[in-house]
Amino acid sequence: MKSETQLFAAIHATGIATAGIAPHFSPRVETVDPNTVVLDVSGMERLLGEPYRVATAIQAQAGPQANVAIAPNENAAIHAARGYPGIVVIPPGEETARLGGLPLELLDASPEILVVLRRWGLRTFRDLAALPEAGLIERFGQEGARLRNLALGLPGIPLKPDLSARVYRESMELEYPVRLLEPLCFVFSRLVGDLCAEMERNGVAALSLAIELDLENRQCHEHTIRLPIPSRNTLHFLKLLQLEFEARPPSAPVTKVTITAEPSKPRTLQQGLFLPPTPEPEKLELTLRRLTALVGESNVGSPELIDTHRPGAFRVAPALQPPIQKSIVTAAATRVAFRVFRPPLPAQVHPKDGPPQHVKAGVIRGKVLVCAGPWRTSGDWWTTNPWARDDFDLVLSDGALYRLFREIFSDVWYLDGRYD
Repeated sequence: MKSETQLFAAIHATGIATAGIAPHFSPRVETVDPNTVVLDVSGMERLLGEPYRVATAIQAQAGPQANVAIAPNENAAIHAARGYPGIVVIPPGEETARLGGLPLELLDASPEILVVLRRWGLRTFRDLAALPEAGLIERFGQEGARLRNLALGLPGIPLKPDLSARVYRESMELEYPVRLLEPLCFVFSRLVGDLCAEMERNGVAALSLAIELDLENRQCHEHTIRLPIPSRNTLHFLKLLQLEFEARPPSAPVTKVTITAEPSKPRTLQQGLFLPPTPEPEKLELTLRRLTALVGESNVGSPELIDTHRPGAFRVAPALQPPIQKSIVTAAATRVAFRVFRPPLPAQVHPKDGPPQHVKAGVIRGKVLVCAGPWRTSGDWWTTNPWARDDFDLVLSDGALYRLFREIFSDVWYLDGRYD
């Protein structure tokens, strides 16, 4: 084989941590299953010699019980490692011939398809590859074409390197303890810049940053910054770190800084031709961090409903979190809308203890023409903040339909809203 030919090596073994062996030979490693890994070894022959020597070096690291196969594409290498013991090297153009004798059970096919192929009398890769592609597509769809390509030893989906195979971590021990934030930001800039450059070389982005500070008093200051989207913007990271440590400074001078990035697939964004550009999530995140520093964490975020029957109950959840996919329930068409008063209007009701006959709440006042209720609702009785209320639907003399309720524990009346 020529040195410029693309080469893939597959390691298949039972009871061996193959995923820990592969990174010694290539940074591009994909774990296929617990017993099989595939790695890109293009260019390794310049260091170790011909492909057979590369396979020998890999097997020496993995052990004699491991099967190692080298082929021009990852699919051929995986099936050869699963089907043949020892070392197998497949030159370019010989994939179909070398894989033809392997049993169909080695294919990544569903049991139902394997049963049908067995009934047709097919036993090996060669038998499946001899069938016309159009006929397989008619019977199995695109899955039939995919299985035929695997039997032919043709390339499939490109190699997807494991993101967890590499740890993105930078550390620096300081010559003297640093107390002020400004010199500490210079250290952050150096470490974050190196992290972003390494992630860019490997085609990944950071979803979170874990900062660990060793302090002079032998304590450790740890914090994790979660990002709304994967990013490798150095200036964005530095500003987030500055805002974070302005709000939560370490309790003692810093002697060592360690920053670890959680890798993720980078964000892809395609703007519409006729749509206005939306605000960048990075800038929105910085704005939220500045607001948090001013008003506190409990006052910045997105409203989130609480699993309770208490009317209007909600809590403030962190903003820019991935939405939770919920099933869509088709409801009947709404014929009446309810406009809620925020906050509910304190009301004067006559008589106070009997069914309402006259209501006054701010500019809203009138005689009760029709009254329905009360409907008692209550909850949280097992906590220190229980609630209970009686709801009434009223038609006042002004012609509008309102909802009125009385707080049971405080015996105070409120006008909750108006029906439209």
